[in-house]
Amino acid sequence: MPEKFIIVLDQGSSSSRALALGLEGNIRYKAQRKIEPAYPAPGRAEYDAEKLYLSQADSLTEVLSKLPAGSEVLTLGIAAQRSTVVFWDKNTGAPLAPALSWQDGRALELLGRIPLSNTKIHDITGLYKTPYYSASKIAWALENFPEVKAAAAEKRLLIAPVAAYVLWRLSGGKTFVIDPSQAQRTLLLNLRRLRWEPKLLSAFGLIPEYLPAIKPSMGRMGVVEAAGRRIPVTAMLGDQQAAMLGLGLETSNSAALNYGTGAFLLVNTGRKPLKIRGLLNSIGWQDGNRKRSACYFTESTVNSAGTALEWLRQKFGIFDDIGDVDGMCRKSKNRIHCLPAIGGLGAPYWDFNTFTTFTGFSPHSDKYDVVRGVTEGIAYMVGDAFDLVKKKGIKIEELKVSGGLSKIDWLLQFQADITGARLTALEESEATAMGAGLAAARGLGLSPHWAPKVSDRVFTPAIGEEERQNLLKGWRIFVKDIRRTSRDLRKLNVLPHS
Repeated sequence: MPEKFIIVLDQGSSSSRALALGLEGNIRYKAQRKIEPAYPAPGRAEYDAEKLYLSQADSLTEVLSKLPAGSEVLTLGIAAQRSTVVFWDKNTGAPLAPALSWQDGRALELLGRIPLSNTKIHDITGLYKTPYYSASKIAWALENFPEVKAAAAEKRLLIAPVAAYVLWRLSGGKTFVIDPSQAQRTLLLNLRRLRWEPKLLSAFGLIPEYLPAIKPSMGRMGVVEAAGRRIPVTAMLGDQQAAMLGLGLETSNSAALNYGTGAFLLVNTGRKPLKIRGLLNSIGWQDGNRKRSACYFTESTVNSAGTALEWLRQKFGIFDDIGDVDGMCRKSKNRIHCLPAIGGLGAPYWDFNTFTTFTGFSPHSDKYDVVRGVTEGIAYMVGDAFDLVKKKGIKIEELKVSGGLSKIDWLLQFQADITGARLTALEESEATAMGAGLAAARGLGLSPHWAPKVSDRVFTPAIGEEERQNLLKGWRIFVKDIRRTSRDLRKLNVLPHS
């Protein structure tokens, strides 16, 4: 019998990947293309949209070429970064502007002109009124990119998150859809009704004809053509939602922490969103075959995790590879604080004005302390959100951990210390790909039961509650002061950069 495979596209902030999974859930083949956002001006982050698409298409072609002769591809699932937005011509498929990254903050001023309050927007969307999400970027593009404006006037403009653009291109322009977990990140989706919200479209000056149709995360969406194959597409999810599914966190109060370009804490709250001030209500996924409502998560977003460490590597040459971080933290003798605010502060602050800041330097401080400060700053930011979840009465004893930074033992141990929870790392850090593959199988009508491979890397708190609270108190004093100082300096135009 021919071997059968499920193909997964994993389009992230720093790479586009394609993976071939066997029906038993093992990743058999991989292909990857690196991508990098450009930072053309302070507060701006963007991709070449054509290169982004080609990176994903090339990785798909490569992984298909690795399959054994005579093998069968049953289905394809897509997981993608959620808040990066693409503008293109529906007649030609050509991008009309750069793809604006989720890290891009150029629409901050425009957002202030939107008449709906932050509270109202949160009630409708589960998200907050920040330039992190796509709606304000779209409105800005319509005002500032002549080709986008002209395409809108001539009714040939399409706008969507990356996953919808990739699928549209791979399907030859035949399929223009998005699932709720990614549609939500436009800041235009009604959280409960799972449809584009007219009040928000009106507030941002948009019309639904620009946007894709909303389809369940699991179910038949269309067909892609690649390497001489026609492959049905039966799943589409946001990357963090796919990671949750891959980690097996499908029951209420189960929780995961995914360390990637950003750091994301997600807690499953079941069939109803649970409102916690400062945190997000995120749609998990919607299974179109089961005719059930979506499941929801409380989510915390740290905008700068891997980004902050990569910044140290690229701009200062402090280390050569992410694998060096753990050893450098262990050589540190003096704690310093770092607030990693590259791309703005996410949950629970939602502050895009605060500067990345270090404090606590002394004549004895060295590069090891700097790396440790950034690493612990990531954990502190996660800890701020975790504390809010605990105060809401949700008891979380274990966090399952995935993502590229999950290999840094120092980070995981300090995260356990600062939250008081047990952290269990995955042996295989491909939670996003596994989740997208599982969703694709379910979308096809299969019912596999893939269990995540848990490693023996378990981290339990090594400090007591008194020390934990003292560390958190010191951290929050630091954050409060730096936020105030940043506001004052910006008013004086002393440090105006982003």
